[in-house]
Amino acid sequence: MIGTGHESQGLYYLTSSNSLTACSITDSPDLIHKRLGHPSLSKLQKMVPSLSSLSTLDCESCQLGKHTRATFSRSTEGRSESIFSLVHSDIWGPSRVSSTLGFRYFVSFIDDYSRCTWVFLMKDRSELFSIFKSFFAEIQNQFGVSIRTFRSDNALEYLSSQFQEFMSHQGIIHQTSCPYTPQQNGVAERKNRHLIETARTLLIESHVPLRFWGDAVLSSCYLINRMPSSSIQNQVPHSILFPQSHLYPIPPRVFGSTCFVHNLAPRKDKLAPRALKCVFLGYSRVQKGYRCYSHDLHRYLMSADVTFFESQPYYTSSDHPDVSMVLPIPQVLPVPTFEESTITSTSPVVVPPLLTYHRRPRPTLVPDDSCHAPDPAPTADLPPPSQPLALQKGIRSTRNTNPHYTFLSYHRLSSPHYAFVSSLSSISIPKTTGEALSHSGWRQAMVDEMSALHKSGTWELVSLPAGKSTVGCRWVYAVKIGLDGQVDRLKARLVAKGYTQIFGLDYSDTFAPVAKIASVRLFLSMAAIRHWPLHQLDIKNAFLHGDLEEEVYMEQPPDFVAQGESSSLVCRLRRSLYGLKQSPRAWFGKFSTVI
Repeated sequence: MIGTGHESQGLYYLTSSNSLTACSITDSPDLIHKRLGHPSLSKLQKMVPSLSSLSTLDCESCQLGKHTRATFSRSTEGRSESIFSLVHSDIWGPSRVSSTLGFRYFVSFIDDYSRCTWVFLMKDRSELFSIFKSFFAEIQNQFGVSIRTFRSDNALEYLSSQFQEFMSHQGIIHQTSCPYTPQQNGVAERKNRHLIETARTLLIESHVPLRFWGDAVLSSCYLINRMPSSSIQNQVPHSILFPQSHLYPIPPRVFGSTCFVHNLAPRKDKLAPRALKCVFLGYSRVQKGYRCYSHDLHRYLMSADVTFFESQPYYTSSDHPDVSMVLPIPQVLPVPTFEESTITSTSPVVVPPLLTYHRRPRPTLVPDDSCHAPDPAPTADLPPPSQPLALQKGIRSTRNTNPHYTFLSYHRLSSPHYAFVSSLSSISIPKTTGEALSHSGWRQAMVDEMSALHKSGTWELVSLPAGKSTVGCRWVYAVKIGLDGQVDRLKARLVAKGYTQIFGLDYSDTFAPVAKIASVRLFLSMAAIRHWPLHQLDIKNAFLHGDLEEEVYMEQPPDFVAQGESSSLVCRLRRSLYGLKQSPRAWFGKFSTVI
């Protein structure tokens, strides 16, 4: 027997056959089902044999959280012969809603032999390498073995030079799936789907706000590791790796239920409450206690002195009527000093609300004879401040309302400036691609731009997946003038039509830091005073160096269909391109990483 020490309370203990027995006669199947994280009926009956007579388990939250289409056939490849001889991995994200502690991704590692899963929350995909090194060290130290084969998809984080160098140094064989063939990484794909389905179900069942999705995923991983798995002949993954450990160090409880944590704060008033009303949000890997959140203190609490009202959800349906549509109000929440599974401090952070996309109506064109009319007053239907910056800005008028705007004179220009302006006027900018191709200089500029795009691996030609849309592109032409006022070169740039992108679909964050002019002036003043040497740096085709995380498809450039390829193919962008809304942020991220 592997007991939990709570049999006298009518709870559960695990027998050698991995079955939960000694259930209290007052515990309904529905309550047990909720406590264990909404497992399937077959798994629930294996864990609790007294429920073997159940023919159905009608759980609306399971239907809403786990409903799927028909699955694809699984591989016939056999199971590994020893622990950690093969590890599967996949990254999930980004989430539309940041977690309470700012996480937007998670990465999972699955041991093929035991199917035990580790989940780590991430704020950015670039954290993968440091997380994997820690995971690798933990496996070596705790189990005395090394990972032999590592299997993942073709995400750029897995193919980075430092990741590949670490794999080679440790003698790990890195297997990757073929492009657009996620089935070859099916174990990790199905595990991530199982984690998200369970987490979604937990959130729906107790009306828990979406900002706690990170806690729901960690709780799902904790519970799934302690359930029988059909892929390993209904054995329990946790029991395979830890045969001598308790399956449940503490009894499982209903996620999102109301709980009361004993208040251990010093110097409290003698008549003050002795407990804090909290919401139960999961378990800890390193502490034998329950993970709870106090809205009064705006912090997480880890405690073993907890009383539960499992039939009473902390949140009600009126608070969050639909977790898929609700727009949560920004709230002040704690910033931790350690990972999300540890006790946190009380430093506040504002969690942004969900964002929706609003189309801005086209403005009415102003007739030429009304150029002196004042600008109209702002209307009340402008996008709210919570919208992206690109959606908050109105459409700027390109007309100059100055009455002298139509009059132009060169007679006051200096001779060098006059030569400069004259050279600008002597070359016409092409208005169409055909006009540019008919001019040898512009045509060579377009060929040079295409060479740079192919050299940097900006895209790959693929067939457009079902349900996906493309972003258009166009050529933009410019004349580059040298210091002597003469034409230096002709520049043609391929620009994506980023104005057709939809927020939340093919782009999310667009912010990239820029220098204020006051900072530039201060820097120049300090350099002059201290006689510092100054150097100017210009990155050629800077945006083409940024890595694109989102899945964006673009039409092939006008009049530049790839030789020998069908014109029906589209460009799957791998690098940021001028015109895309996320390109400045992608370039700044690449620049910061390199620096």
